[in-house]
Amino acid sequence: MTKIDQIETVVIDVPTIRSHVLSMATMRSQTAVLVRIRFSDGSTGIGEGTTIGGLTYCVESPESIQSAIDTYIAPALKGKAGDDVNTAIQLMDKIVRGNRIAKAAVEIALWDGLGKRLGVPLSQLFGGQVHARMPVAWTLASGSSETDIAEALEMIETRRHNIFKLKIGKRSVRDDVAHVAAIKRAVGDAGSVRVDINQAWSLHDARWGLKGLQDAGCELVEQPVQGRYVEAQRELTANYEIAVMADEVLNGPEDALEIAANAAADVFAVKVAQSGGIKRASEVVAIGQAAGLGLYAGTMLETGLGTAAALQLFCTVEKLTWGTELFGPLLLTDDILAEPIKYNDFCVEVPQGVGIGVALDDDKVAYFDRDRSAPRKHLAEV
Repeated sequence: MTKIDQIETVVIDVPTIRSHVLSMATMRSQTAVLVRIRFSDGSTGIGEGTTIGGLTYCVESPESIQSAIDTYIAPALKGKAGDDVNTAIQLMDKIVRGNRIAKAAVEIALWDGLGKRLGVPLSQLFGGQVHARMPVAWTLASGSSETDIAEALEMIETRRHNIFKLKIGKRSVRDDVAHVAAIKRAVGDAGSVRVDINQAWSLHDARWGLKGLQDAGCELVEQPVQGRYVEAQRELTANYEIAVMADEVLNGPEDALEIAANAAADVFAVKVAQSGGIKRASEVVAIGQAAGLGLYAGTMLETGLGTAAALQLFCTVEKLTWGTELFGPLLLTDDILAEPIKYNDFCVEVPQGVGIGVALDDDKVAYFDRDRSAPRKHLAEV
């Protein structure tokens, strides 16, 4: 029986290609917790846990993710069967409350190791791949209408992206609607425009804002009000033609069931990390499908590692009505994978290797390691 020998973590900080302006924070770098599990047969598995903007997005931070894994999860799983992923998930749920992103990072590494030992991609363990490539959105979040318009037009011209999600909510509702309208006029029918409020609006703001966004040609609004205001989101979903998408409120299948039962969304933004792992994310997908809701593959702005793991799950979903936003690696100045994920013709390609389908570039990981002891090299030297 293959056993778990060791679980290692490392925190990396990778700069972003530009400032990424959200309603609650402005990101200039992304921090990820990488996990490597070593098994008794010599095999390994890798995983990632990532949040957005430190503690401004949710209750977990990179530091808490690493601490939960090193202090509680790793000692509990050491010596346990490496192939029994469901048993490991149940044990993590028993000994650690919450901490979904930490659990997800370890779970990804367990699935990766199992897939490698079986010689199959992770998608095979969830029923098999039905998509080799999927539409991928790009987030416009420079904070400037002119910059965002230029960026969007370049993405369309180069056939990189034609679906755009605008981060708004930091300015007045009137200014945000004008910003969205300007970008939609610029891209016209060549691009789909959506917005993400990241819970920044009150119900009053949202009533006004959704009407303005709808009139501007925006197709979807993501998490307009705080997640705990389920009744408010139900009202917005019922009263506007523009699609309302649940995001921050979805922290696993229990939340998905509540939102579906209350008709408080048209669309689920399903995120592996936020759901608590690949298995729980698959359960959120199943609830959305059963409720007749649209599905969208969301991101926590993961590196290529976490993005590859998400792609392995979402390529098994028959219908992703609203596509994916698994663009995280493109927002970073450098890629930590030995072979980067491929993006072309407005789509992202699913890695075809075993496990999650990718391998780390250990030199890049060492370079971005927050606790590196070696002198820092220039990227060109790595």
